[in-house]
Amino acid sequence: MGRSLVIKVTAGADAPERCNQAFTVAAAALASGVPVSLWLTGEASWFALPGRAKEFSLPHAAPLADLLDAVLAGGRVTLCTQCAARRDITVDDVIEGVRIAGAPAFVEEAVSEGAQALVY
Repeated sequence: MGRSLVIKVTAGADAPERCNQAFTVAAAALASGVPVSLWLTGEASWFALPGRAKEFSLPHAAPLADLLDAVLAGGRVTLCTQCAARRDITVDDVIEGVRIAGAPAFVEEAVSEGAQALVY
C-alpha cells in the first residue's frame, strides 16, 4: 500500500488562509493520486453542511466549494462527532458523502501504515 494523507482542518472562516490551505493540500494530493481522508473539526465543521463552503471566500484561492467537491469525489470527508454535537449537527444535516466519526477513527487512520497526518 502507498502513502496516504489524513488531514485534520480545525480552522474555518476564523482563520481563512489556514482553512483553505488544508483543503488545497487535500485536493492537490488527490489529483496526484494520493489517498486522502479530510477531517472537519472545530470551525471547519460548518463546511459539512450544504452551501456553507460556497459562502467562504479567500482572495487568490480556489473556491472552497470546488475543493470540497474534489475531496468528496475522490477521498473521504469526516465530521468530528464531538464537533458536530457541539454545533447540533446531525447525520441528517450533512452533505451526502460526509460521515460523522470520532477520535478513535481518526487515530486509527492517522497511525495506519503509510499514513501521514497533517493538522491545519
